[in-house]
Amino acid sequence: MIKRNLPFVPPLSCPPTLAEWQEQRERIKQTLLSLLGDLPPKSTPEVEQLECGQREGVRFERFRFHNGDPLGGEGAIVTGYLLFPQQLDRPAPAIQYLHWHGGEYDVGKEQLWRRGARGTSIAQELVSRGYVVLAIDAYGFGERAGTGPDGPEERGGQEEASWAKLNLWYGRTLWGMMLRDEQLALDYLLTRPEVDGQRVAAMGMSMGSTRAWWHMAVDERVRCGIGIACLTRYQNLIQTGALATHGIYFFVPNFLRHFDTEAVVALCAPRPLLLLNGELDRSTPVSGVEAINAAVEPIYALYEQPANYRSLVYPNIGHEWTPAMWEELFQWLEMHL
Repeated sequence: MIKRNLPFVPPLSCPPTLAEWQEQRERIKQTLLSLLGDLPPKSTPEVEQLECGQREGVRFERFRFHNGDPLGGEGAIVTGYLLFPQQLDRPAPAIQYLHWHGGEYDVGKEQLWRRGARGTSIAQELVSRGYVVLAIDAYGFGERAGTGPDGPEERGGQEEASWAKLNLWYGRTLWGMMLRDEQLALDYLLTRPEVDGQRVAAMGMSMGSTRAWWHMAVDERVRCGIGIACLTRYQNLIQTGALATHGIYFFVPNFLRHFDTEAVVALCAPRPLLLLNGELDRSTPVSGVEAINAAVEPIYALYEQPANYRSLVYPNIGHEWTPAMWEELFQWLEMHL
């Protein structure tokens, strides 16, 4: 632990009544939205289907849409996958899958086809259980790599930094624009007749985890959330000297003048939220996870839904997605989605 005299950050306090919390919640949400910047207005995107087919026994569509950002250039074109169970006789629950970072800028949504600890791909694991799955490329990832402000020759971390700089100059944040893309993708997902709009979850690992619970916090249409790794409380990240473990994409100016991560997580209540982290993950200090839990659990209790918040820390595990975590999340999805 690095001793620093950090400026005071207002703590998240749980009021005595649900009515008081709901008023407090609205103030937190409006502050949070304002911190993300002056984002362009949203409208349901016009989606172009690029490809239909089968891959590893999974029926898929590959699509793209323009996100309406006048500054985005080619980078405003969002690319994604929509995956379907083989047989659907009624609208199915859906999962918005949010890919990780890991410096793998050329991967993005292709992470769906990566084989995990269970020997099968994420796509196969989810679709075989009856879920429709949607995933898009974040700015600078996958098919969007090389579409940044400085042109196709700039890729990877430099492209990511250029996106962050451009947005800051115009009073916006890269993180806000990434979340905006997720909301637009959700708009599209909810137009599909194959999807039960009352049963939509957001899930991911690492950067995808952070995207999942932020997306859930700002968009009430996300009814369930799962985050693997990266339950990061910013003050603890500073104190443990681990700022370098996270990229520039999710740093929001003035955030710590108002609250820390627990305020974002609390906005998810009372919807079901499962958070799985490793004890040895340097990007996720356990002290921060404990502080978040201590602040958020009473909020869920106000709604009389304490079981809807589950946060586990796995001993002797680092920044990983283990078979035990898979089993935990499948039980969560079965119970709540």
